[in-house]
Amino acid sequence: MDEEYDVIVLGTGLTECILSGIMSVNGKKVLHMDRNPYYGGESSSITPLEELYKRFELPDSPPESMGRGRDWNVDLIPKFLMANGQLVKMLLYTEVTRYLDFKVVEGSFVYKGGKIYKVPSTETEALASNLMGMFEKRRFRKFLVFVANFDENDPKTFEGVDPKVTTMRDVYKKFDLGQDVIDFTGHALALYRTDDYLDVPCLETINRIKLYSESLARYGKSPYLYPLYGLGELPQGFARLSAIYGGTYMLNKPVEEIVMEDGHVVGVKSEGEVARCKQLICDPSYIQDRVRKAGQVIRVICILSHPIKDTNDANSCQIIIPQNQVNRKSDIYVCMISYAHNVAAQGKYIAIVSTTVETNEPEAEIEPALELLEPIDQKFVSLSDLYEPTDDGTESQIFASSAYDATTHFETTCNDIKDIYKRMTGSDFDFENMKRKQNDVFGEDEQ
Repeated sequence: MDEEYDVIVLGTGLTECILSGIMSVNGKKVLHMDRNPYYGGESSSITPLEELYKRFELPDSPPESMGRGRDWNVDLIPKFLMANGQLVKMLLYTEVTRYLDFKVVEGSFVYKGGKIYKVPSTETEALASNLMGMFEKRRFRKFLVFVANFDENDPKTFEGVDPKVTTMRDVYKKFDLGQDVIDFTGHALALYRTDDYLDVPCLETINRIKLYSESLARYGKSPYLYPLYGLGELPQGFARLSAIYGGTYMLNKPVEEIVMEDGHVVGVKSEGEVARCKQLICDPSYIQDRVRKAGQVIRVICILSHPIKDTNDANSCQIIIPQNQVNRKSDIYVCMISYAHNVAAQGKYIAIVSTTVETNEPEAEIEPALELLEPIDQKFVSLSDLYEPTDDGTESQIFASSAYDATTHFETTCNDIKDIYKRMTGSDFDFENMKRKQNDVFGEDEQ
């Protein structure tokens, strides 16, 4: 361990593992440590089920009816992958896809007036949806056609909209869309958590809706993918990538001190030894003095013995409860997966509810979501503080990731990765940098 490394990474969360993989592929000498005995940090999947009960300090052990404990892999943080999004691109470019299998999530639903409806995202679905009246459907269809044809490099497709000036509120006005349609477009298609986006230029929103439609077009049922055996497989896949390129891994390593000289990091001390480095990447839990609390997320893991009603018995789905529907500032999300993804015992479903905390009674805030899931066999409630770094790393060369937010996909996590990469290397993140070299020195080429 007493060696010199280019980069030391602390914590094996998804953000850390992807960065460690990229740095290794780019020829950096990487040491990756975690104080836990398992991979994944905050973004791990817990198995067996007994371990989950212990983790949440439940007095009993799981009842017989829950089946074999080993059949469970329960994510602590619920997220799906956008089929056409940045994380899938990272998986494809690094070929980490060879270690994972994915299934398409069966449907995306939105909450309106106490009921849930399938999110219409193609013209055909829009025309058949019960969410809107007949005239509204025609206007929404026109809007979808406008978005599909929109190309920011071709002013002929703008139809009088200036993407860098016109606000999204004005675009909705132009197509004469009503409040309910605006709610599900902004929250279930563009996947915003609040309504702040309405008064900003519309380009980002249009691109977000395009990402949703293009992701949906890839597989048809929904724009989301989910890995078999749980999200904990993702950090492990990128950790393998780093190891193939010479990265060194050490689990169960307590970090005693981050060693500084003249205001910048020079190494990490563990069990009396110091490993030296030029740069350090870590999650916020390793540097409490360089992060600030930016809010809280409540997540409730619910074990069910039935699919969620009104979802056509889907074995996986997402439900978005737009904030307007329940008088909140931020949306409530439900991610549901099941035994079909090798994460639960036969016939069992896992639904995870999450949202940004807004009051002193977080559990009351998610009541509307829990009502959709009744009856619930067992609940596991967690409140997580959201930390973000106060230090951008320019001086200290310490680069901390942000905590995982309440969104149900990995786009914000990927933006964080790109941002850290740029601060570390001084150059913009380019997916090409992640391509595996043609002949892996470590003999992992196709056998």
